[in-house]
Amino acid sequence: MNELQMEGKWKQVKGKFKQKYGDVTDDDVTYSEGKFDEMLGRLQEKTGKSKEELKKEIETL
Repeated sequence: MNELQMEGKWKQVKGKFKQKYGDVTDDDVTYSEGKFDEMLGRLQEKTGKSKEELKKEIETL
């Protein structure tokens, strides 16, 4: 899955992700075009997971 596909899928699953990780806020899952890596960095801080782990989780949601 490339970054554009992941960004599109993210729009579908961000609510589920916020439910699973209670510390994740709307600000954490909102990103501007080209800032997907920055958003993943915020999620890394909140979840303690690597970017690769988060990408795999996004793919499976």
